[in-house]
Amino acid sequence: MTKEELEFLRYPIGRFKLPDNITSNKIKEWITVLEQFPIRFEALVKYLTKEQLDTCYRPDGWTVRQVVHHVSDSHHHSYTRFKWALTEDKPLIKAYNEADWAELSDSKTAPIQMSLEHLKAVHYKLVYLLKSLGDEDLNKSFMHPETNSEVLLKVNIGVYAWHGNHHYAHIENLLKRKGWL
Repeated sequence: MTKEELEFLRYPIGRFKLPDNITSNKIKEWITVLEQFPIRFEALVKYLTKEQLDTCYRPDGWTVRQVVHHVSDSHHHSYTRFKWALTEDKPLIKAYNEADWAELSDSKTAPIQMSLEHLKAVHYKLVYLLKSLGDEDLNKSFMHPETNSEVLLKVNIGVYAWHGNHHYAHIENLLKRKGWL
C-alpha cells in the first residue's frame, strides 16, 4: 500500500480545514451536521454483523466497533469541554489517550447500541446548548494540554462536525470496499 493510499484510508474526507472566516451560517451548518450525525451514524452501522463490526477499517486501524465506541467517548469529552469553557475562564482541559481507551474491553467487545444511544443523548444535549449560544459565548475557549493551544468554542463546533464525518467515512468506505453496503 502506498503512502498516499494509507493517507486516504486515515483521512478519507481530508484533515480538518478551518475557514478563514467563521460565519454564523458556517456555525449553523456545523450544528446541523452535529444534530443529524447520530441518526446517520446509527443507520450506517446498526445492522452490521459481529464479523463486520470486528473488521478493521484500515491496516493497523481500529475495528468498526472500536470506532463507534471512540466517537461516543470523544463527543462526550467534547460536550464536557464546551461546558467547562462556558463556565470557567480558559480552562485547561484534560486530554485522554484515545488509543488506550480503544483497547479497553468495552471498546473492543461491548454492543455498539450502548454507544449509539449515548451519542444520541450527548448530541441532543450538545446541539440544544449550541443553538442557545451568542457570539460572546462562541468566542470563549479552553486550553488543550497536548498542543498548549487555545481552542475557541466556535472552532470546536467545526472540529466535531468534521470528526463525526471523518469516522463515518472510515466505516462507509470499508463497507463499500467489502461490498457490504
